[in-house]
Amino acid sequence: MSAHTDQSKQAAHPDAARAADLSELLGHINSSWDNQRRALSRQLHDSLGSSLTALTMHLSLLTQKMPQEAVLLDRAATMKQLLLNVIETNRQMQIKLWNDKLEFLGVNVALGELAAQFAEQHKITVRCSLPEDELVCPRNAGVALLRTLEEALANIAAHARATEVDIIVDDNDEALMMTVRDNGVGLPASLPVDLHKHGLRSVRERVNYMGGTLALSAHPQGGTALTVVLPRGATL
Repeated sequence: MSAHTDQSKQAAHPDAARAADLSELLGHINSSWDNQRRALSRQLHDSLGSSLTALTMHLSLLTQKMPQEAVLLDRAATMKQLLLNVIETNRQMQIKLWNDKLEFLGVNVALGELAAQFAEQHKITVRCSLPEDELVCPRNAGVALLRTLEEALANIAAHARATEVDIIVDDNDEALMMTVRDNGVGLPASLPVDLHKHGLRSVRERVNYMGGTLALSAHPQGGTALTVVLPRGATL
């Protein structure tokens, strides 16, 4: 019996070591991908964004100097609008790659603005409860909260058919916790209460690497609730 137990432990040990290695690898990949996204976003802002803004200014000067003919003015106005559209597209790409507001304005602003944009875009009532004081946490913790909220809202828009969403962020000495709750159709009865979607699995691996947890559950009053907990000891 004892020999069988020892063999079982030996057999289980490689699996545990492999799981730890995979977790470490995924954590490294996430960190590397975050840094690449951040660098690319900065490049789009500093290089392409600056060039597009300069083109807009040159076009305005050219419009003032050229013959003030209706056909030419209409063409210049069309060109200017096209440039403004490209500038806006570039700005949206920057935000999708990396939300600079997370670094320069703080986690509260980044989460709050994402919630407001979602509410406006999807015509859904979103209530966002954030701590009065700015969340003080490392960049990777702020990114984890933002990515979790992005994925939660994307799933709500795609599947929940919800009319109301509550986002609640709590901060204490032990942990950061965020819950995203909707009043939608809830989880399908035929599926387990699990993080089966690839997007949520990716977020879960990011959170687990930081020593936290991500849980998806059916809410007693209907709908679903996604809760992420990041222990302070793991995020500092």
